[in-house]
Amino acid sequence: MLKTHQLKAFYGDFQALFGIDFEIGQSETVAIIGSNGAGKSTFLKSICGLIKSPNETVRLENHSIGELPAEARVRLGISLVPEGRKLFRSLSVEENLRIGGFAKRDGYWNLARVYELFPALIEKKYAPATSLSGGQQQMVAIGRALLSNPKLLLCDEISLGLSPLVVKDIYNALPKICAEGLSVVLVEQDIDAALKASNRYYCFMHGKVSLSGESSFAKRRDISAAYFGITEDQS
Repeated sequence: MLKTHQLKAFYGDFQALFGIDFEIGQSETVAIIGSNGAGKSTFLKSICGLIKSPNETVRLENHSIGELPAEARVRLGISLVPEGRKLFRSLSVEENLRIGGFAKRDGYWNLARVYELFPALIEKKYAPATSLSGGQQQMVAIGRALLSNPKLLLCDEISLGLSPLVVKDIYNALPKICAEGLSVVLVEQDIDAALKASNRYYCFMHGKVSLSGESSFAKRRDISAAYFGITEDQS
């Protein structure tokens, strides 16, 4: 579905990513774990076009897209659920959701199916989006991304600041989302949640891939070393 090859990213003179090789297949969920500042969100921004890269370093279905702007990548089937949700404060829940459909891509997702996925939003659809609870706002952010009918859904810290019960509800929705053929990149600091929800994982540290593998075979000791740069027997 998507590959990156030696992907680098910069903020001015500051380099945030140092040659990331990554791939995700059709209907696969891949987790990216790592501490704050590891480069996880920067990587998603590079995939969705908020940070431009050399054209050949990002490929979607074998087409180079590294130099395309973000709106062109949405039309090709890449959608982002941003960290912090980034809802439009002046718009209702349903208006925020409808914005996701501006690319007019055909596919499974429409308003009715988003409400079926997140029934808590039905009675709130005319309320200002930012009047909702944090968990409900996250549902709006995910629903907005789905309404673009993406092939690849990028989720940036969807559990951040939410209660464990709400996080469980949101993660329970992921299998239903993937069942429609989507590939999902899941950026997450909660290691256990990320591994449970994914097929494979990449661990980032200081803008590089420090470890990768199949989630079901992940070993806590290896992840601790890759995540923090220390082993469990070090103080």
